[in-house]
Amino acid sequence: MGATGAAGTTPRRVLLDCDPGHDDAIAIMLAVADPSIDLIAVTTVAGNVTLEHTTRNALRVLDLIGRDDIPVAAGRDRPLVRDLSTAAVMHGESGLAGPLPVTPSRGPSDLTAIDMIEQVLSAADEPITLVATGPLTNMADVVERLPHLHHMIRELVIMGGAVDLGNWTPAAEFNIWVDPHAADIVFRAACVPGGERTGIPLTMIGLEVTHRAWLTDEHADLLRDTGGVGAFIAELLDHFVGFHQERFGWEGAPIHDAVTIAHLIDPTLVSALPMNVQIETESALCIGRTVADRWSVTGLPANALVGLDIDRNRFVTMLVDRMKHIGSASR
Repeated sequence: MGATGAAGTTPRRVLLDCDPGHDDAIAIMLAVADPSIDLIAVTTVAGNVTLEHTTRNALRVLDLIGRDDIPVAAGRDRPLVRDLSTAAVMHGESGLAGPLPVTPSRGPSDLTAIDMIEQVLSAADEPITLVATGPLTNMADVVERLPHLHHMIRELVIMGGAVDLGNWTPAAEFNIWVDPHAADIVFRAACVPGGERTGIPLTMIGLEVTHRAWLTDEHADLLRDTGGVGAFIAELLDHFVGFHQERFGWEGAPIHDAVTIAHLIDPTLVSALPMNVQIETESALCIGRTVADRWSVTGLPANALVGLDIDRNRFVTMLVDRMKHIGSASR
């Protein structure tokens, strides 16, 4: 793992909770590729596909980039209350349709995800950043089972939710919709980063941001030209972009999960505002909706920093540039 970041600064230590998934795979690679991030562990959750597949996929990605030193721990295999619904229609039955070897070189840790997170937080000298790019089932466990370690969480950055429209239902974004009850637990325990600390500092990177973080066939070709891992990402994008073109008529595909890591690398990429966010858990029509009070009409205190926009050109430039150097940054 890298010892220093840009200009000799200490890298931000990050634990990534994910459900790979094409865009989760790119998030893992970006975290490894940038010297300002020290990816110390990966935990997995059921979401895009089943837990068996998400765990195997995390191991496969880390194999590809030569980081079998990063531990992977499997977490929850189903939502807290609802039955599991996956996005296999988008990501393929395995979750990573494309060129990766099917069998990883190692298995996951004997620790569960919550045990891995507890171990990491307990051993840390300084607070750790948690990034969650799947359903928030494991993060709800952190809230409820590790209250004695909340002070060791520097920030929780999630990819999930939307201020306006959903993407899996008209009202809800996929990650929140899969396990709204877990999301409700997390947001009830949250507070705005940088303000008076009354909970776990939470940043929400939702669809307003990620639907502007598109990569097209042209961007895939730029990555392909870098060779190595960039060429692999281009092959992933061929599938992912193709699905979005066929299903929605879009020119490209949003790389949702990688935006969480890009935000950590350069916080000026994403424009955000503090808001009160509540999760709908009962309505059959709107379950999973992130009810974001952008205009403060409820008078309730803000409990999250909510992303609203991204500098797309800088995001794409960052991604292509880091993939050129992932080999030298991955140890």
